[in-house]
Amino acid sequence: MTEDRKFDGRRALLKKAAGISAALAAAGMVAARTAEAAGMTKASVKYQDKPKGGHQCDGCALFVPGSSATANGTCKAVAGSISPKGWCTLWTPKAA
Repeated sequence: MTEDRKFDGRRALLKKAAGISAALAAAGMVAARTAEAAGMTKASVKYQDKPKGGHQCDGCALFVPGSSATANGTCKAVAGSISPKGWCTLWTPKAA
């Protein structure tokens, strides 16, 4: 086998690997958006209306505040009305 042929084989393999990686990344983003749009149930994420360990929804990156600081809001991942003082297993700190 010649050197050119080996090089072409590696190049093709790398192109396929890059294509597969891009497809997997796109599929992951679509799955995340689908889960967000569908809204997970409160039970599936063990949602509670009280804080846990100092963590509460109004400090979570997924929380969308209501009309006032004490009004219920919504969540980007969980369906239904969400208390700003609530908590669930998806809790993620807001970026600083």
